[in-house]
Amino acid sequence: MAGDEDDVTLTFGGNATTLLRLGPFSLLTDPNFLHRGQRAHLGYGLRTKRLTEPALQPTQLPALDAVLLSHMHGDHWDRVATRNLPKETPVVTTPEAARCLERRGFTGTADLRPWQTHEISHGDDVLRVTSVPGVHGPAFADRLLPRVMGSVLELVRSGAVTWRGYISGDTLYRPFLGEVLERCGPLDVLIPHLGGTRVAGILLTMDGRQGADLVELLKPPVTVPVHFDDYSVFTSPLGDFVAEVAARRAPGEIRSVGRGQTVSLRP
Repeated sequence: MAGDEDDVTLTFGGNATTLLRLGPFSLLTDPNFLHRGQRAHLGYGLRTKRLTEPALQPTQLPALDAVLLSHMHGDHWDRVATRNLPKETPVVTTPEAARCLERRGFTGTADLRPWQTHEISHGDDVLRVTSVPGVHGPAFADRLLPRVMGSVLELVRSGAVTWRGYISGDTLYRPFLGEVLERCGPLDVLIPHLGGTRVAGILLTMDGRQGADLVELLKPPVTVPVHFDDYSVFTSPLGDFVAEVAARRAPGEIRSVGRGQTVSLRP
């Protein structure tokens, strides 16, 4: 997308936790600060062990304009986040997660239903967040799991969108995700949640094949994969996705980023 020269970058903290610098805005996604060997709670008595060290901790964060939370699971918002993030921090999330955070004392939640938008302003600059529906499992399992949302982020200057990215959240691939392009327009970057999460043999997040399906559907010039090797429930390593995209000769560039590293989100 044309023109704006402000930095648009992602610093990878591990799992789905990223620090996004979008022009003048600082945004944290899915805060997960647990250490290697600690366990995240998934509900119904289920837990999963963290296999890696996080690269970000609350004390390392800048002043945040918002936290973007795809859903309320222990590997996306953990007990460290509840204890250490300021209670007035704006959190953009689902209605279900917003209610949960309000019970924990957070006062700045903005709850979005599918395709609703929320805007954050800095002077004449606007960051627009559009909620994208997601499916966190097959129909029978999805009804038992927390509601999940993806997000289209748009940096708007002087009324014009100068950058647009889509973070999938913990969804499976579904053809209706093509509505991202129909409703919002072409992307500069796709940030898919991968890993092929399986619980009791049931696939709950995109594996390498489904991730490649999404790349083919949305045709982003840049894809930055996250959420692929941090927990014991992940069954599809990043290499599966990279190999699948290469085999299909899918469009665009895959930019892999290590924990603690920063990558540009511009094509």
